[in-house]
Amino acid sequence: MALLENIQNNHAAFLETLKHRFLDEQREFALKKFFHFGFPTKKDEEYKYTNLREITEKNYNFFPKEAHTISKEQIAELHLGEEFFDWIVFINGQLSKELSKISIENVELLSFNFALDDPKHKDVFDQYFNKIADQELAFTNLNTAYCKQGFFLKVPKNVVIEKPIHVFYISQNQDQNTVYNTRNLLIAEEGSKIEVIESHHNFDESYVFTNSVTEIFTAKNAKADWHKIQNDSDTSYLVDHTFAKQERDSLTTVNTFSFGGKLVRNNLDFIHNGENINSFMNGITIIDGEQLVDHHTAVHHKTPNCESYQNYKGIYKGKSHGVFNGKVFVDKIAQKTNAYQQNNNILLDEGASIDTKPQLEIFADDVKCSHGCTVGQLNEDALFYLRARGISKKEAQAMLLFAFANDAMENIDIEPLKVKISKLLAEKLEVDMEFEDIY
Repeated sequence: MALLENIQNNHAAFLETLKHRFLDEQREFALKKFFHFGFPTKKDEEYKYTNLREITEKNYNFFPKEAHTISKEQIAELHLGEEFFDWIVFINGQLSKELSKISIENVELLSFNFALDDPKHKDVFDQYFNKIADQELAFTNLNTAYCKQGFFLKVPKNVVIEKPIHVFYISQNQDQNTVYNTRNLLIAEEGSKIEVIESHHNFDESYVFTNSVTEIFTAKNAKADWHKIQNDSDTSYLVDHTFAKQERDSLTTVNTFSFGGKLVRNNLDFIHNGENINSFMNGITIIDGEQLVDHHTAVHHKTPNCESYQNYKGIYKGKSHGVFNGKVFVDKIAQKTNAYQQNNNILLDEGASIDTKPQLEIFADDVKCSHGCTVGQLNEDALFYLRARGISKKEAQAMLLFAFANDAMENIDIEPLKVKISKLLAEKLEVDMEFEDIY
């Protein structure tokens, strides 16, 4: 395995460049665990349908060149019509202050690397860093060992951030395959509110492998939403692990919109730590060619009177492959749990495929839990109905597919994001239609 050998041969040099005194021991321990487990293979149940050899058999540069030629105009093209948003731009692993726009006050918002270098943040990292990330997973251990790029945000008690923050991760001007271990840490203290949008962009023909870990802590009566836009090139790989821990009366949403990237694996874990918690996980996937998108979700209901909703929609064209494995765990103490999980998929071409496996493990007796999945083609009767009214076949298909995906966008509070997702859907469906044309 080229990547594994690459790490083994250079890990001492890697660690030497990542000296942060209060993380050194964690990095060493994580690296030992990574070498112990190695990369998962198809023999591992969690990767039964996802072959990572395309990623792991390549060599990568762990030290990307910092020089770039990204302009403000190029960043503007990536925006969502978000002139009134804030945004933070990372290029080749480095924070670009001149291309970022941050106007919010009364919060601690830093690049992850800067936060690690500031001794006053040691207590915060001791309390939160790596506390909910699964330390039995190879990719999270690799990330812990080598992370320095990323986004750190702490929202104080009762502070409401009115403007969404868009975090851009961009790779450009690299002449070798490059790996990025990005790390995000979001802390929403009691009564606070925050919305974050995250997107990755590879501007080179060389391959980029992004190994990302995000930890979200939502305190009592707080609200934290994280939206992932995955619309990268076919020279991009993304393995993403997101962990969200919620306290009582909190609400957390993670929306994942997967439209591009050669291989994308999303791992999402929600942990309940109090009553009256609401968790929302929504996803829309539309891919083509030989792309693969794999969603693995888990909700850990550990306390009574909580609700979780998972709604994932997939549209697969060409020879693309989708995977969905959604788990819901309900502990014995977690009475009055309401857990909903649904995965619906449409295969537009004969070569497209989906492996879907919803799972429930319930140890409480007073719960409302449901799960289900569907795999099929477009409804021929509905298609005929639209065709009979003078609508072309292509536009009729697009209208049905828009309607199919729409309910996975219902809880997006950011209107420009809704519009952006609808435009991406139209682009992927190869039709000249706007969201407003249909509804």
